Amino acid sequence: MKIAIPDDNGQVNQHFGQSRSFSIIEIDNGNQVVGINTVSASGLQHQHEGIADFLKNQDVEVVIVGGIGQGAISGLESRGLKVLFGAAGPVKDAAEAFAEGKFVSKRTVCSHHGEHQQHNHGCGHS
Repeated sequence: MKIAIPDDNGQVNQHFGQSRSFSIIEIDNGNQVVGINTVSASGLQHQHEGIADFLKNQDVEVVIVGGIGQGAISGLESRGLKVLFGAAGPVKDAAEAFAEGKFVSKRTVCSHHGEHQQHNHGCGHS
């Protein structure tokens, strides 16, 4: 199975739509992380369908995010990708928690549309 996590220098990017790269993590049948590959998504920021297609083409099944807007959720889910919410900290830690069945999804949906502005309103990012 492959999962994707928006990456910001090894940390979960708390603003999904601004992510310039994603860690694509492969998990084997024994629930072990067996590979992490960071791929560039430069130029796809705030392009909900573009990001969704990009991740689907990487054979991703699950996307683990920090903060994310409803448009991005809809884009991912319309491509058959499962979205889990509330990740923070190192990408590797979130991936291992998911692999071990310990990741608890906490739905964090951003309702704003001024994504290019600084904000702090409980989305899990600022």
